[in-house]
Amino acid sequence: MFFSPIVKKIGGFYGLRTKYNQTNSAFQKKFYLFLNRGFQHETNSYLPFETKIAGPVHFVHGIYGIFISGGAVIGKNCMIFQQVTIGSNMLIDSKGFGSPVIGDNCLIGAGAKVIGNVRIGNNCRIGANAVVTTDLPDNSVCVAGKPVVIQKENLTNRIYAISSQGWGYVENGHFVVETDPETLAKLGKL
Repeated sequence: MFFSPIVKKIGGFYGLRTKYNQTNSAFQKKFYLFLNRGFQHETNSYLPFETKIAGPVHFVHGIYGIFISGGAVIGKNCMIFQQVTIGSNMLIDSKGFGSPVIGDNCLIGAGAKVIGNVRIGNNCRIGANAVVTTDLPDNSVCVAGKPVVIQKENLTNRIYAISSQGWGYVENGHFVVETDPETLAKLGKL
């Protein structure tokens, strides 16, 4: 890890972003962008400087796996856990076209997704793994729904791939060539 210690000394992502926004030097802007890209690569995250952030964001477990769209707006004093996505919906014909706006003092739990033109009010909590695609009023809590269990008979969890030997799947660590004509007919339509 080369970039992380440098970014940490500067004050983390927020400090780096602040320095980028305060400088008028083209060289320094390029340098801060270079640091941010390297930092994002090391932490498997995407945190563009274009994101509008009203105040420091507390990344509770670091920025590992966090994706924040450049079009997003985040209020003051927010706490964001790992693996969170705050993403834009760029499908122009979609009802949710646009980017999220997160209010002040919000907590976004691990693995949560806030997608599209969504307004999250102040003092909201979004639970782990919740997917938010509708607005939340101030002082709300949003949690992931109860899992739906669909029981079937004889499920086979084979992921098919094509190789020089033909279509097949991995079982017990070995590639098995598929020989069932019905399955091969389905795979041939891909």
